[in-house]
Amino acid sequence: MSSNPEKEVSQSLAQSSTYRAADDISPASSTHLDETYEEYQNGKNVETTPAELKAVLRKIDYRIIPILFFTYMLQYLDKNSINFSSVYGLKKGTNLQGQDYAWLGSIFYFGYLFAQFPAGYLLQRLPIGKFLSLATIGWGIILITTPACTSFAGMATNRFLLGFVEATVNPGFVLVMSMWYTSAEQPLRLETYYSTNGIATMFGGLIGYAVGHIKTGLPKWMYVFLIFGSISIFWGIVSLIFLPDLPSTAKFLKPHERTLAVNRVAANRQGVKNHHFQWYQAVQTAKDPKTWILFIMATGAQVPNSALTSFTSIIVASFGFDTLGTQYLQIPGGAVQFLALIFGGWICTHFPRNSRCITMIVANSICILGAGLLVGLPDNKKWGRLVALWLCYFQGLGFSMSLTMVSSNVAGYTKKQLTAAVLFTGYCVGNIIGPQTFRDSEAPRYHSAYIAMLVGYTVKLLMVVILYVYMWNSNKKRDKEQAERGEISEEEEREAIEKGMLDVTEIDNKGFRYIL
Repeated sequence: MSSNPEKEVSQSLAQSSTYRAADDISPASSTHLDETYEEYQNGKNVETTPAELKAVLRKIDYRIIPILFFTYMLQYLDKNSINFSSVYGLKKGTNLQGQDYAWLGSIFYFGYLFAQFPAGYLLQRLPIGKFLSLATIGWGIILITTPACTSFAGMATNRFLLGFVEATVNPGFVLVMSMWYTSAEQPLRLETYYSTNGIATMFGGLIGYAVGHIKTGLPKWMYVFLIFGSISIFWGIVSLIFLPDLPSTAKFLKPHERTLAVNRVAANRQGVKNHHFQWYQAVQTAKDPKTWILFIMATGAQVPNSALTSFTSIIVASFGFDTLGTQYLQIPGGAVQFLALIFGGWICTHFPRNSRCITMIVANSICILGAGLLVGLPDNKKWGRLVALWLCYFQGLGFSMSLTMVSSNVAGYTKKQLTAAVLFTGYCVGNIIGPQTFRDSEAPRYHSAYIAMLVGYTVKLLMVVILYVYMWNSNKKRDKEQAERGEISEEEEREAIEKGMLDVTEIDNKGFRYIL
């Protein structure tokens, strides 16, 4: 009988186990215990009830999710501020020519790319709540200085620095998910904060529309950066005060609740957080096929992304809509993205077994339909092409669900943060390529860009299928080995959890099963 990774946490909390030295089960030193290991040990024999666990989860949700929600919305608004300002004189005000605007979209992700592995290392070594909060303040300061840029060189430097600092958010939030939530709980929570991409598209469109009615003062494009930057600085200070670093030190939880918070997550068989960098896990990351499947998947997913971010206003204008229309006609696309993310997260939370890859496949197939229509519809079908663009907003669901492949299916903290760094390196590569497919010489048709979108979505779909087959086969192999040994015992269940707290990877922990 195979072990179930979604097994009720309340069962595992009541189980006791005998400590085994880390050297018995992992290449890691016995000093490389999880940062919450003492709390985990103290809670092994703690009796609890489902009502207590539910109350702890509710307190965690009320504290963690709002902070992630607003921070993620702000980083999306901030990095796409050039989209909202592009129709209000940004190019003229900063003396951009030819492909300069397209390069600003790419340069942001060069900064993002250069920061990936340093950010991953710092996220592992430093208090994660404080680090993410200071990063939020940092990018707000960078954004608020954008109106001082008067040339391509100035804008390029500003965008590079903005990308470098914002690079902490996505991988950081993946780690936060794995620190506070069980595997079954993660999809809906992740999609809740990721859905702010859709809200930000709607909200940003409204702000862009409002800015369009300003008749005096500074040039209109400057207000976008000043407004978004000021809000980010304020929110970073709020986050610094309220976002905790670990479940075991969270002041908003009572001592008994901290123990329950740790032991809930221990049942994921991945540990909570370990600040020791382990080289054997780095080697294992490089050899793991999942790492490179996720890299290619992220690259393919993000090639089309510039069409839904930096170039959205320009694309909608190319369909034949007026300047204000380019702002408010982005709102339905944001609504599509928001609803798709929330519904997809709900599906994967309420039907946790074997639903994540299927959800990604469905979402990506809709994106392929949208991109195909953008390639094939004639220029005079402006509403048809606009609807096709809105369909492409399903891409957020597919990509965000791939993040749960890291938070739920990778164990060993060094391996988890390195896998996330590789995935987001692919994310950067796709976002660097994407803007360059919008050739100024092809305006307003941008045929090459729409073909690139179609190719990117197709590559991503292929990678999702390959990843599903690989993980399914791995689970079946382990199930077969377990069947040969006999029905899994309570001791083996406890040992699988213990290995997670001793920073053993999902490859070495034979009691681990992938969430499909």
